[in-house]
Amino acid sequence: MELKPEIIQLLEQLEEKYKATGQDIQSYLEGLLYADYVTYWDYIQTDTLLSLQKPRTPIPDEEIFIMYHQITELYFKLVLHEMKQVATKEDLDAAFMTARVTRMNRYFETLTKSFAIMIDGMEVDQFLKFRMALLPASGFQSAQYRMIEILSTDFINLVGHAHRAEFAVNASVRDMYQKIYWKAGATELATGKKTHTLIQFEQKYSATFIELGEQYQETNLWRRFESLNSQDEALILAMKEFDMNVNVRWPMVHMKSAARYLRKNPEDIKATGGTNWQKYLSPPIQRRIFYPSIWTAEELENWGRG
Repeated sequence: MELKPEIIQLLEQLEEKYKATGQDIQSYLEGLLYADYVTYWDYIQTDTLLSLQKPRTPIPDEEIFIMYHQITELYFKLVLHEMKQVATKEDLDAAFMTARVTRMNRYFETLTKSFAIMIDGMEVDQFLKFRMALLPASGFQSAQYRMIEILSTDFINLVGHAHRAEFAVNASVRDMYQKIYWKAGATELATGKKTHTLIQFEQKYSATFIELGEQYQETNLWRRFESLNSQDEALILAMKEFDMNVNVRWPMVHMKSAARYLRKNPEDIKATGGTNWQKYLSPPIQRRIFYPSIWTAEELENWGRG
């Protein structure tokens, strides 16, 4: 059988590719001959993925709780994937950055819209039962969400609002980390001591977070935006949307969910692993804003309201 010229050209290109590695193309072709076809379920690892739900109780709605949080972590991974592209892109321009920030917004918008699964998709009685079997675990302990925050902005913007004046913009990340806003959301209401939820989280991830903050101090999303010195309206709008998606819309749907499932008696705080969700989630209280200089004074004054 006579080989088509385009086939011969591809074989020559493959030969050059493998020659550069000191390998023989014939060995690879023989391997291809015996290799099985790729299937959807093997490529996506469907069986593994569907085996990762391990309920701690026989209560049916716990599986919904597990699966939705797993989906959330996959979306967070997508966001981080885009952020790292922006951080490492040589010759970054406004078009590339706008496209990636728009993707990030799309991921968060999907999560926010789908949060009805958590708000209305479980029975309150079932939630209050199985949730107590999960202590002291809490969604507060999502490391990827903290990584998104760190890669989004200058670290000082993650310092608790009451402590920001204590630091310069380029202060030590290690020092600022001690006053990071979310630590105050995982202290006991009565004593002010760290909850076990926070202690576990810090033990596992503190070194990682500090290292990440130092690594992206000059290449976080804000610094890359600043480096462009761009007045591109589409990029500015995308950055503002991202700020709102992460710091207002996402916390607000969590507040709505918490208000549905958790009574307001401070003693019931244990159902969140000890986190003080009312103060921790509230955007007007936290005033966590990634990009304050691109908002108007009125917008900043009304942050998270309405």
